[in-house]
Formats: sequence, structure tokens, C-alpha cells
Amino acid sequence: MQTVFQIQTSGPGLYEFTGHVADWVTGTGLLTLFVQHTSASLLIQENADPEVRTDLAEFFHRLVPPTTDPSMSYLTHTYEGPDDMPAHIKAALLPVSLSIPVSNGRMALGTWQGIYLFEHRSASQTRRVAAHLG
Repeated sequence: MQTVFQIQTSGPGLYEFTGHVADWVTGTGLLTLFVQHTSASLLIQENADPEVRTDLAEFFHRLVPPTTDPSMSYLTHTYEGPDDMPAHIKAALLPVSLSIPVSNGRMALGTWQGIYLFEHRSASQTRRVAAHLG
């Protein structure tokens, strides 16, 4: 069973889509999610306190700032904007696919875990996450 989730973003940050996936899964098997972009990532992260999402986004912004930051002057891939190459670096550091066990139509996530697309670009995007349940 396969589908593609489309996630609308409005700049850098974590966008939860656990509910959409939960509504789709059935049966028992292994769910694989894969983001079809080179400047976004997938995470399983806490979904109770929104400060976790804010702090993660801020941490990665400080870790890999835009190319306008003097510390990033060594980067050469800059023609798609000052956030593009840093977005590729963040996607190289973070997962682009996830595997989640599914039992009796329910994902085996922990109590406070949610599924997130981590947007690394500044502009609004429509991101595609391919899902396979087998």
C-alpha cells in the first residue's frame, strides 16, 4: 500500500503530519516514509511542547546559518539563495526517511512522539512525502 502526503510549509520549522499518516495506515506491517526533496528532512520528535520544535529549528539555524553569514563564506552553491546550500547540509545531517512499525492499524509511536517534516528553506514550499506500508 502506497501514497504520497503533501505538506504545505511557510518557512523553516517542523510541521507535524502524524494525524494524516494515522488516518491512512491500516493493518500490520512496517511503514516507511521518505521525503522527496533535498532541502527538507523527516523527524520523529516530541509533540507535547511546541518549544521543542522552536528550539530544534533555532539550533539548526545556528549550526548551519545562511550563506550571508560570514562563517559560511566558503560555500560555492549560492545561486539559489542564501538558504539553499545550508538546507542541503541540514538534510544531509538529518534523516530523510523513517521506519515505523504498525500493529492493528496503529503506529507504534511513543506517548509524546509525532512525525514531522523539517523544512529548511525560507520560502513556502509544497513538500511530498512518499509512504509505503508493507
